[in-house]
Amino acid sequence: MASGANASSTIKRRGLMLVLSSPSGAGKSTIARNLLENDDEFSLSVSVTTRTRRGSEIDGVHYHFLSDVEFRRLRDTDALLEWAEVHGNYYGTPREPVEVAMAGGRDMLFDIDWQGAAQLQDKMSADVVSVFILPPSLTELKSRLQRRAEDTTQVIDTRLANSREEMEHWLDYDYVVINDDLDRAYTAVRAIVQAERLRRDRRPGLFDFVAGLLDENLDP
Repeated sequence: MASGANASSTIKRRGLMLVLSSPSGAGKSTIARNLLENDDEFSLSVSVTTRTRRGSEIDGVHYHFLSDVEFRRLRDTDALLEWAEVHGNYYGTPREPVEVAMAGGRDMLFDIDWQGAAQLQDKMSADVVSVFILPPSLTELKSRLQRRAEDTTQVIDTRLANSREEMEHWLDYDYVVINDDLDRAYTAVRAIVQAERLRRDRRPGLFDFVAGLLDENLDP
């Protein structure tokens, strides 16, 4: 049996699927990036998209950028766990890397919209932990999009127009975090992750651990 000092970290557990969603500009991508930089138990689910690559984005790191034809081929061969049309572009989650990571006990991080989150809930509800990130106000949301300076005025207006519909789906999520301060919002998401990792039904290794405790001989 593992020693008391490190027993918890050696107990086998099943990876979880952390879904972060929010209107554009509410902070989910920043929180996701901070999680990946500070928690080595996470792997990022890199989505595929038909959207045009922004200047700051790297193909294969932020997204896999595909043509419409390539995307439809993946969708039609069931190679995507979920897909959605957002702001006139297609987004989806490749199935294979997620299944490989989950089989190895790693946690997967999903930076996706409510449509994709609903599909993951339908297919893998026992593995999904969903968090919706809200902005403190629409005024602040607009300011963040403008400060980002990566989209045209027309695109920003479209994102703001769609934000109300996106926020109406907050009730579909397990947790809701208001990002009025990035550090507090990040800390809240970390707390959610830590609690969900300790759930009994995510830790099949507890069966062997408890059996070992019960068999332990305390005789001198």
